[in-house]
Amino acid sequence: MDDPDCDPERLRATLERFDLVNRLVAGWGAVYRRRLRPFLTGLGRPARVLDIGAGGGDLVARLAGWSAVDGLSVQWTGADPDPRTLQVAAARDVPPNVEFVRADARTLVDAGEHFDVVLSNHVLHHLTDDELADFAETTALAATGLVLHGDIARGRLAYGLYAVGITPFAPGTFLRTDGLRSIRRSYRPDELSRALGAGWRVETPAPFRLLATSSRA
Repeated sequence: MDDPDCDPERLRATLERFDLVNRLVAGWGAVYRRRLRPFLTGLGRPARVLDIGAGGGDLVARLAGWSAVDGLSVQWTGADPDPRTLQVAAARDVPPNVEFVRADARTLVDAGEHFDVVLSNHVLHHLTDDELADFAETTALAATGLVLHGDIARGRLAYGLYAVGITPFAPGTFLRTDGLRSIRRSYRPDELSRALGAGWRVETPAPFRLLATSSRA
């Protein structure tokens, strides 16, 4: 998927099927209930939330739906620098308080944008050491309150279960090939904690999941 010359139809199918895969394995329901909803409720005012590296937009759309049910006033922004993923995101049926923009974290910071919460899903393992350091710094600069980066926790069991479980959903997509590669490239909790350094806390909110958090308030 990171290859700019990859098959566009398989990429589109992969992004669209991420909606189901993320619902099953990404663990954002628990993160929303335990971390995001209490924080947004505690603000006592309308909030802005940024999903950076939003891909096809399934996560930000789902979070927006949950927050609407809870009666929260939130402006949701899904940002991604890849125009191919934004085409998929733009085709989603989302309410007016959800927008998708072509940008990375540095672009938004340089433009003076700030958000109460900055979050990402499955971005960290795609980054080199230098890119990870820059991403951590810029997302923290963009946030006035909370930063939440969710990712895969590397492990043999996670690899084996995913290799088997993803098979029915994989035809016509990059889900199996790229998913297994992502697990191999992802971190264990202690590794991610060392890589991010001071100011960050790494949690395991669900099996095979990592959550890197930083509070800017």
